[in-house]
Amino acid sequence: MSQSPVAVIGTGFAGFGAGHRLEAADTPYVVYDRNAYIGGHTASHELAGGFIFDQGPHVSFAKDERIQRILSDAVHGRYEAVRIGLDSYWQGRTVTHPVQVNLHGLPVDLTVRILMDLAAVSSAPADEPPPGDYETWLRKSYGDTFAETFPIPYGLKYHTTPMANLTTDWLGPRMYRPSLEEALRGALSAEPQRNLHYVTHFRYPTEGGYAAYLSSWVARTDVRLNHRVIGIDPAQRILRFADRRETAFGQLISSIPLPDLVPLIDNAPDEVIAAAERLAFSSVVLVNLGVDRPGLGGDTHIRYVYDADIPFSRISFPHRLSPRVVPTGASAVQVEWYFSEKYKPLTTRPDELVEPTVHHLRAMGIIAPDDRILVSEAQFCRYANVIYDHDRADAVAVIRAFLDQVGIHTCGRYGEWNHSWTDESFLSGERAAEAALAAAHDHRPASRATIGATMSTSAPKLK
Repeated sequence: MSQSPVAVIGTGFAGFGAGHRLEAADTPYVVYDRNAYIGGHTASHELAGGFIFDQGPHVSFAKDERIQRILSDAVHGRYEAVRIGLDSYWQGRTVTHPVQVNLHGLPVDLTVRILMDLAAVSSAPADEPPPGDYETWLRKSYGDTFAETFPIPYGLKYHTTPMANLTTDWLGPRMYRPSLEEALRGALSAEPQRNLHYVTHFRYPTEGGYAAYLSSWVARTDVRLNHRVIGIDPAQRILRFADRRETAFGQLISSIPLPDLVPLIDNAPDEVIAAAERLAFSSVVLVNLGVDRPGLGGDTHIRYVYDADIPFSRISFPHRLSPRVVPTGASAVQVEWYFSEKYKPLTTRPDELVEPTVHHLRAMGIIAPDDRILVSEAQFCRYANVIYDHDRADAVAVIRAFLDQVGIHTCGRYGEWNHSWTDESFLSGERAAEAALAAAHDHRPASRATIGATMSTSAPKLK
C-alpha cells in the first residue's frame, strides 16, 4: 500500500519553501489553504482600475544568491531591482531614515539633548548587564531624549503595548545603533546618511504584486484552496476540513498560526492550549488608496510616522515598487493601523478608518486638496506581527515540545512564531520539509535540533 502524500498547509512563502524541498526529493505532496486565493500573509489583490495591493509592504531583500535565483526563476526574470527610499515623518518634518543619524534640521535644543544623552550612554561601562526589556534597551542605546521622542511613541503604535512589555530577542539588525561620531555628522551635515538600514536594495515582481513570486509554484502543484482545517488527528494522520471532508497524510507541514493550530489538534493537553492562548500578535487594518496623480511620495517607498497624535505607524507607496501595480497617471498609498487582541483590540469597523486616514494624509501634504481618490478600501488582516512580550518564549517552548512529540512540522512567521521575513520563511519551509522527510524515512518525528545541520548539506542547489 502506497504511503499518503505529505500535507502542506499554507500557500505563502513557507509553503513555497516546503514544496521546493519536497519537489527536489521527488516526494508527493498536496497543499491546502483555507482561502480562495494564494499567498497567505504575502497575498496580493487587485482593485478596480488596475490597482494592485499586497497584504502589507513586502519586498525581497534576500542576500542568499540561491534564494535570489529561486525567486528570479519564479517570475521568469521579470522583476524590478530597486534602491530603497526610506524616510520618517515627525511634527511636519520629513527626515531621512534612520533618524538617529539624520538629526540635521530638527530643533536645535532637541538635537543638543539627543547628542548629550548619546554621549553619556556611549561612555557607559561595558560590563553592565543586558537590558531585560525593549524600553530599557532603547534608553541605554540612544538616551532618554531620543527614545522618548521617536522609537517609544512609534513602538506603542506598532507593537500596541508599552515597550517595557517587550523583550529584545527580536531586534537583530532592525534598530541601528550609531556611534557618537555618526550621530554628530548627521546633526551637523545636511547630506543625508543613507544605506544604514538593514534594507538598502530590494527586488519586486514587475507584474502581479508580491504574490507573483508564488504563481509558478502553485501552477505546477496540487494546491487545494477553500480547504479550512478544523481538526488534526496526528495519531491516525488525518486532516478534517470545514466541508466535512477528511484526508490522510504521511507527514504534516503547517504554517497555521500557533494560536489557531493548537486547538485543532486532537487531545492537545490543557497546558499547551493555555500556552497558545498566551501568545500575543498584532492585527493590521491596511487602508489602501488609489489617487489620480502620479509620483506621490517622491522617491520614498516607506515612511515611518513618529507623531503620537497620528494613529497609524507607516505609509508605503506601492507604485514605487513597480509601475505595473497602478494604472498610468496614478499613484497608490497604503497605510498601516495596528491593533491586538491581547493589548489593543480593534473597536471600530475597519472601513471607518478610511476617512481619518485621508484626513491625516492631506494634513501631512501627501495627498493634495485637489487630488481625487479613485479607489479606497480598508483590509483587515488578523495576523500581522508576532509581539515579543514576556510571555512568548516560555509559551513557544511548551508548544514546540508538544508539536515535536506529535510529529507536526511547523514553518513560517506564524508557525515558528517569530519575526521572519519572506526569505527566512522560505528557508523555514525547507527545514520543515527536511524534518518531514527525515521522519518519513525513520518512521518517527524528526528532532528539530538536527534540522539546521541537515539543511546545510542536503538543501537543493540550483544549477
